[in-house]
Formats: sequence, structure tokens, C-alpha cells
Amino acid sequence: MIDVQRLRVLRSVSEHGSFNRAATALRMTPSAVSQHIAALERSLGARVVDRSTRGVTLTRAGRIMVGAAESVAAELAHATRMVERLGTGRTQLAVATFTSGGRHLLPGALTRLTSAHPGTVVHIREAEPEDSLPLLREGAVDVALAYHFDGPLPCGQGSGPEVEWIPLLEDPLHVVLPETHPLAGRGVLDIADLADEPWVFGCLKTEAYLRRYAERAGFSPEVRGTTTDYFFARSLVAAGVGLSLVPSVALVPHVPGLRTVPVGPPAPARHIGAAVLRRRGDPVVSTLVETLRRSVAGAVKTSPARAR
Repeated sequence: MIDVQRLRVLRSVSEHGSFNRAATALRMTPSAVSQHIAALERSLGARVVDRSTRGVTLTRAGRIMVGAAESVAAELAHATRMVERLGTGRTQLAVATFTSGGRHLLPGALTRLTSAHPGTVVHIREAEPEDSLPLLREGAVDVALAYHFDGPLPCGQGSGPEVEWIPLLEDPLHVVLPETHPLAGRGVLDIADLADEPWVFGCLKTEAYLRRYAERAGFSPEVRGTTTDYFFARSLVAAGVGLSLVPSVALVPHVPGLRTVPVGPPAPARHIGAAVLRRRGDPVVSTLVETLRRSVAGAVKTSPARAR
């Protein structure tokens, strides 16, 4: 029989990369962490970590067991919420979301959800996909509203419980520039047209995305501002600091004095979706996914970029 506590310790070692840091996170001594790992290895008859002066790395067996640990943690969290529901009669729903999705897509969906399931207690956690999807896999949240660009789906394939990715919206990026800019009247812009322009960003991922496109176009963008808020970035554009690259969903509210121009092919876009765990159906989770679809449809219809 595998001890659940030993799996918990292994997950922490995997996350932190050393016994000492895992011990700090778990409020244990490094010696206790080492003993738990050694006991787990004895019970399995296989090493789960390779130890070195630079820290520890998972063996193949260790990676398998971390996946199992995440599955166990998710199922225990789910079971705990079901027991709480029996005791209180109240449904608990935890949702993780990135900022612009939480601001523009989630509120309408939650309004419809609570109308369909009165008494549901909703908990919201703001988190980028690299943080929200691990929260989903470990059972800390029931739904993750997330996105990815042109890489693979951000679902941690092959690690932990199987994650279902439900596509919701293709969210194209647009160039935001002052309405007095010489290029503001263009119907479409190519990234190469903007090689000599300074930039401000509302998201580090958007900056990384532009850098990849700029490299293909043969230039390196001059960055004059980085923020974690698209509205702030657009305010800096209005102040004349530089241009910005902003997803359609984040183009509201309107900032006076700005123009929005779509980017020509290959048009960059965020792929927005909802991630859930593949397990027994939960009617509240299913309702939230459906109401998110409806919120997305409304956001597309009212998008300032489409209104142009």
C-alpha cells in the first residue's frame, strides 16, 4: 500500500527541486523529507529521485508516481467537496482565471450559473495558465479559464489526471496606436510595417509572441514599457510611449484617442478555453462551461475590433 503522505512529499520535491525547499514548503525537516522519499522507494522497489549536489531530479518511476500523486490529490479534493456538499447542502465551485478573461468573460457566465444553480458558492482565483492548470490537476479548482498562443495546449499532457481542453474563442491580437499615427488609417498591418516603432505591453507572453514574429520579419522590437494590464498598456499608448499588441477581449473599455488595427496573416491570436478534469460529470461545472460559451458569443458580438 502506497502512503498518501509520501506521495504528497514527492510532489513537493518535484515542484521545488530539492529536499530543503520541499521541507520548507511542507513545514518539515529535510531529514523527514528524505526519510519519506526513502520509504517510498523501498515500498516501490525503485528509485524515484536522483540526488546530486545541485538538487534532485525525478527518475522515470518518480515521474509516474508524481502523476499518480496528482490524481490522488485531485480525487481527494473532489471527494472532500462532495462530502461538504452533503453536510451543508451547498455546492462549492472553484474557478481559476487569467485577468482579461476574468474581467470580460467570467462575470456574465457566473450570473447565469448562479441563476441556474441557486446557492452555489463560487470561489475565484486569478492565475495565469502556467499556474491555473496545475491547480486544476491537483484538485484545488474545478475549472480553469486559460489560453495558449501557437504552442501546445497548456494541459500538462502526460502528467497527473487527464485534462479536457474545451475551446471557447479565437482571440486575435490587434495593434493599438494613437489615432494621429500615420498608420492609423490602414485596414490591416503587417508586423514588418512596425519595425521602427517602440512598444509597450500588457502581458509578458504577448511580448514574447511579438518578439518571435519580429524575428521572422528580421527586426528586434524596441520595448519601452512592460505591464501586466492591457488597459494600462493602452493608456501608455495614448500617452505617446509606444504602440501595443492587445487581444480583442481586452480592448474594452475604450481609451479615447486610440485606433485598433488588425494584424495581417499569419494573424497572431490567443486560443481561449476552459480546462476541466475528465471524470464523473458535475452538473455545476457543465453549466459553467456552457455559460462561458454564451458569454464568449456575446463578447465576440460586442468586440470593438469587430465593430470597426
